[in-house]
Amino acid sequence: MHDYIGPQSAYGSPPRELLELRSAPPRERADAARNRAAVLNAAAELFREHGVDNVSMDAVAAAAGVGKGTLFRRFGDKAGLAVALLDERERELQEAILFGPAPLGPGGPDDRPTPGERLAAFIDAYLDYALAHLDLLRMSETGSPGARYRIGAYRFWHRHIALLLAHRPDPDADAHTLLAPLAAEHLRATVSELGEARVRRTIQALAAALRGCDR
Repeated sequence: MHDYIGPQSAYGSPPRELLELRSAPPRERADAARNRAAVLNAAAELFREHGVDNVSMDAVAAAAGVGKGTLFRRFGDKAGLAVALLDERERELQEAILFGPAPLGPGGPDDRPTPGERLAAFIDAYLDYALAHLDLLRMSETGSPGARYRIGAYRFWHRHIALLLAHRPDPDADAHTLLAPLAAEHLRATVSELGEARVRRTIQALAAALRGCDR
């Protein structure tokens, strides 16, 4: 049975489960860290210049000055490289959710937002992040079947939403429902057809319907 946390679902102090799910920079030797930075910098520049789909792993290895074997062992494939590039941006968003000012974050004792306010702020912040990195996000989510749901960040977003919907009968299922239209592949198609403003309004309307009245 789910342990509902009711009115306090806007949570002030970050729950331990979210702290455990948040992204963390890798722990590595200094030379490995330098190679990693060189690869990510080269990939980011190539992706900006040519687009994610038009850049090969061979090109990234050459631009970074590392062997192809090193690149593949470290990142696996281009989807793994996309995940690594997105990791820093995801950490920034996660830190804002856990510790930042209201309404995205918990705020302080005198400005504690409602669950509904936090959920609306999360939708806007996530869309800002996703649309700014849409090609990379799509690559990370579709590199292999089900990749989106294996990414650690997805579990963080899902748990955050479920906590904000804790008054619902099945907040875990509702969190998946709200995250579905935020998938990169879906966003690329709908924003192209409908425009960003309509997509934002529609997803916010879904969030409002799920959260109902604030408690």
